[in-house]
Amino acid sequence: MYGWDLEPLDRIESTFAVQMHIQNQLRRNPIDLNEVIALPPDQDPAIWQYEQLRAICLDLNYLVVIMAPECTPSSCPEMRAGEWQYLCAAHPSPQTCPAIDYIVHTLDGATALLNSSKYFPSRISILDSSMKHFQSIARRLYRIFAHAWFHHRDKFDEFENESRLYGRFILFTTHHFKLIPDKLISIPA
Repeated sequence: MYGWDLEPLDRIESTFAVQMHIQNQLRRNPIDLNEVIALPPDQDPAIWQYEQLRAICLDLNYLVVIMAPECTPSSCPEMRAGEWQYLCAAHPSPQTCPAIDYIVHTLDGATALLNSSKYFPSRISILDSSMKHFQSIARRLYRIFAHAWFHHRDKFDEFENESRLYGRFILFTTHHFKLIPDKLISIPA
């Protein structure tokens, strides 16, 4: 589709090598999720997780755009996923938000955190103290998928059939890196 040769990760000489590799993998074969998610040999697992989360945040915005016309403050006045209700952490104290606001706040917060020079001052090494943020980001992003699945299933299915983002996310966060405990997964397999 893009017409350029894909360089192996060890041949990409750039601060953005891991990001470029992930995007190349997605372009080359977006259906082979294991290949997109699998940690390459000699790759720092912390950097791999960081870059995967950045890519997922970026791609998740497309689902939000698809859902936005029907996920409104009047149709979804609370952030719910089935029986679960989530409070928005973007406020001084957690509070109820319309689902679309919660989703935007969550993506904005995750993006801001992943781009924070305080917690992630480098794209080539991750501070041990910053690794703790990966689980929290993954849990919060999962809630967006869960809301879409339970309350906007047709939009979720349309998006997933084209992007495979939820499949990629679940494989990454529950199988490869255990960022989300299985007990918090409410979307049936």
